[in-house]
Amino acid sequence: MNFELPFIPERTSQPRDSGLTMMMDKGLSWRQAENFVDSCSDYTDIVKLGFGTSYITKDFERKLDIYHSAGLSCYLGGTLFEAFVVRGMFEDYKRLLDKFKLRTVEVSDGSVEMDHDLKCRYIEDLSKDFRVLSEVGSKEEGILISPNKWINMMQAELQAGSWKVIAEARESGNVGIYRPNGTAHVALVNKIIAKVKVENILWEAPLKGQQVWFIKQFGSNVNLGNISHDEVIPLETLRIGLRGDTFHDFLPEELMKKKIE
Repeated sequence: MNFELPFIPERTSQPRDSGLTMMMDKGLSWRQAENFVDSCSDYTDIVKLGFGTSYITKDFERKLDIYHSAGLSCYLGGTLFEAFVVRGMFEDYKRLLDKFKLRTVEVSDGSVEMDHDLKCRYIEDLSKDFRVLSEVGSKEEGILISPNKWINMMQAELQAGSWKVIAEARESGNVGIYRPNGTAHVALVNKIIAKVKVENILWEAPLKGQQVWFIKQFGSNVNLGNISHDEVIPLETLRIGLRGDTFHDFLPEELMKKKIE
């Protein structure tokens, strides 16, 4: 830190297992990635190369080298996994991961219909050689999944070998665990965490209001994902109470009652 300030909540240190921030790279250039690493690598744990952007991004390997050299884990968006699987190219996908030296992988079924037992078999297979993040929830607006089904899927995927389960929201933040207006399905979230440890869940939270809500509910070290490259530092200030939305959440009561003169 650049100077000392008391009553700042303690953040987990890198490499983290909780308090994760996943940045969603939607097609940054290698120069932008270099700038991002220079300013934000201390506050970022994982970089998700969103949906199928890795297929068309220029200087892709150069960008990966920049992220990897900074100690950031990178993985290809779950949509790309589905694009390979629907074409019967799962083994090709694994070879692709090895080619680009990617050790983290996402398994999802948000765009294709997939038997859940089959999804768990993909997770089990990949977890032998990769760190697996698996995504639960549909990308389609209006498709509601019962809380019990969310819970059962999350538990089964963790048992199959997932490191974390991702609660779906899309980059728009208005499906899955959120209502169309972007607010959280509070009852759904509460039912999930009653059965699944919160540290095992990475909540997609692309909007500031969503980030604030999860920090207020679960503290500074909640796992949050789908964070825009230019929102990583603003998110970190939310986590430590140095932004108006969480300013009062981490101050001791005596300071809250004190009149400033």
